[in-house]
Amino acid sequence: MLQVKTLKQLFQRHRRPGNLFFATTFLILSIALLIKVPDQTVWQKGTKWFSQPALWPIISILGMTIFATLNWTSAIVSKKIEGRWQEIGFWLRAFEYVGWFMLYVISVPFVGYLPSTIIFAFLLAVRAGYRSRKMLISSVVIAILIVVLFKSFLQVKVPGGQIYELLPDAIRSFMLTYL
Repeated sequence: MLQVKTLKQLFQRHRRPGNLFFATTFLILSIALLIKVPDQTVWQKGTKWFSQPALWPIISILGMTIFATLNWTSAIVSKKIEGRWQEIGFWLRAFEYVGWFMLYVISVPFVGYLPSTIIFAFLLAVRAGYRSRKMLISSVVIAILIVVLFKSFLQVKVPGGQIYELLPDAIRSFMLTYL
């Protein structure tokens, strides 16, 4: 037996709280990227179409826009589920850790890599709910190991902190080189 569905039935699905917000945000982002394609990519004359530098960015952004439009359409025609704002609030809580990371990055040139890493590892352990002495000491030890690994073994160049300028010459040189 042939079953015919309307367009609304075809796109209707069971959605989760916050899906409409996510679909709308993603659609706006994909349209913004699509608008910026001519400014950000190059279509070179005299080059075969499949060798163009702009080809794959255009294909990927077009695909993203098409699927974002389909997702948004299905979110519009699906039944509304309560709890959208609670779900969005749950997503936004992740940005707290972006703030922690930005504070860490800003503090390194002033305080130094070792002290900043120790302080933020300790504070994030407390923030994550670890209160036992063992866990707090572990966070400090792991921070020290990370600094030694990155600065000494991998020789990653991290700017020294301004606070190191207050140290005696020999200690300052050691701190700038290894910690």
